[in-house]
Amino acid sequence: MNTISPNPESATLSDLRTRWSDLLKEQPHLRIRNAAHELGVTELELLVLGLGDAVTRLRPEFPALLSRAVELGHVMALTRNNDVVHERKGTYLNASLDKGPVGLFVGADIDLRIFWGSWGHAFAVAEPGKDGARLSLQFFAHDGDAIHKIYLTEGSNVEAFHAIVSAFTSEDQSQQVTVQPRKAPPAEMPDAAIDVAAFRAGWLALKDTHDFHMLVGRNRLSRTQALRLAPEGGYATPVANGALRHVLSQASERTLPIMVFVGNPGMLQIHTGEVKNVVDARGWFNVLDPEFNLHVREEAIAQSWIVRKPTDDGMVTALECFDANGTQLVQIFGKRKPGIPELEEWRTLAAEVENTLRS
Repeated sequence: MNTISPNPESATLSDLRTRWSDLLKEQPHLRIRNAAHELGVTELELLVLGLGDAVTRLRPEFPALLSRAVELGHVMALTRNNDVVHERKGTYLNASLDKGPVGLFVGADIDLRIFWGSWGHAFAVAEPGKDGARLSLQFFAHDGDAIHKIYLTEGSNVEAFHAIVSAFTSEDQSQQVTVQPRKAPPAEMPDAAIDVAAFRAGWLALKDTHDFHMLVGRNRLSRTQALRLAPEGGYATPVANGALRHVLSQASERTLPIMVFVGNPGMLQIHTGEVKNVVDARGWFNVLDPEFNLHVREEAIAQSWIVRKPTDDGMVTALECFDANGTQLVQIFGKRKPGIPELEEWRTLAAEVENTLRS
């Protein structure tokens, strides 16, 4: 484990604080995650430098803490990975948080799948802004990466925020933090070691899209390897990396409601509905709608696939995008619910992508 402390093997807190301050003078609009990358530390290690000032460490009682998120009212939920940021405004509703390794919020606006095994740290943050402090609850993995953040909006209950912080403030407000090494993904098994026939049979026998993850794990496959070894007949088709731009732009033009999934090891966040304002800005491809923002660093997309899975409700079609390491960055589906077949308009758009942007 790597603990920030004044010793020859790691920068002292004062040194790190000075380096960060110097970096911000050069790049005053640099976000903390990007600053951490440039400084060779994690976002968590920079954030704790604010303890005793703008940052308060909270006890890592995650289900209990998040069960009170509904009290905040209208907020903005943020989940991201290295290259895609998903921001959805709404209220935390219909929680199921203490019934196993996966927690849920299932609301029309904020829709989350929470994987508790990665969760390690919680903080309340008051970032300075031109209109006063920007208040948030922020959650981090054991390895120092941000998992999820809840930002207050103009419609939020500020008193509830302070009550939550008061109830969960940790006795430990020191600027020491232990960061576990990031786990390297398991090495991909050679194709020759895979029972491809059994895997394909399992794919064709799927009844629910949620079973696909277990099918891939049971057959010791990486996600992209599973797509390469998919059954024949259009179950997984590689397409050009411009497919995401095309899908979002066409969904906007056609007022086609879609589902946008973005996640990291600790969280999956879902937007369901139309996307309207699709624009390029500051080197990112974006959806900039009043209640939903998506920011995509397109150059990071190394693989894109149209993927089809059979279910009890008929075939379900997705666009899946991955980085150069095979990490899934974003998934797009047509709007659907269990018991309801996916939209024919979505199937038409996916087929167009498959036919015109085949890789």
